Amino acid sequence: MFGIEDPWIYLAYIAAGACLVFAVIFGIRNWNKEYDETPKKSKR
Repeated sequence: MFGIEDPWIYLAYIAAGACLVFAVIFGIRNWNKEYDETPKKSKR
């Protein structure tokens, strides 16, 4: 497939695809999420 014989190259393609899918799902889930950018005060 694609003239690539090394299985490590296939593993790299699979890992890149998994990262892409994770990033898309993460982006969709957090699209309109409100973030509080004020720092939290620690009690000491």
